[in-house]
Amino acid sequence: MTPLITVGILTVSDRGASGAYEDKSGPVIEQLVTGPLKATVQQKAIVPDEIEAIKQMLLRWVEQDKLDLILTTGGTGFAPRDVTPEATRLVIEKEAPGLVFAMLKDSLAVTPHAMLSRMVAGIRGQTLIVNLPGSPKAVGENLETILPALPHAVELLREDPLANKHHKAE
Repeated sequence: MTPLITVGILTVSDRGASGAYEDKSGPVIEQLVTGPLKATVQQKAIVPDEIEAIKQMLLRWVEQDKLDLILTTGGTGFAPRDVTPEATRLVIEKEAPGLVFAMLKDSLAVTPHAMLSRMVAGIRGQTLIVNLPGSPKAVGENLETILPALPHAVELLREDPLANKHHKAE
């Protein structure tokens, strides 16, 4: 039996980090990953929209905590302070564009504003990092799109021989 997927949820928000705004997207992520995904949330944090703060938290969760999956919410739009994709690109070693494509495809069926999202997904070591939008509704829709692929992605990153054997047989 595959061990539980370990997850970190990083909310990127100036107002959330200052305490002026209650994070509503992080709890949506937590509900979906602990419910349908049956994962365990090991880390949660809120950081301001600053490249260095985002980068350092991602690196700590990858290098020290060895999380399987990090989901960020916020900072993926066109606003001048939206820098989550830039920070994520500084951390990842390989991009995972299929996840972003799937989320954008499904989101465009809901709203044309989806094309204004600059989400990034990628891998560092054995950790998958996925940027999600900031709104609770968009977070839920996007995460539900990629949830079915996440267990297999984590198995592959863990170098699980059964996952690799199954993958090659497809």
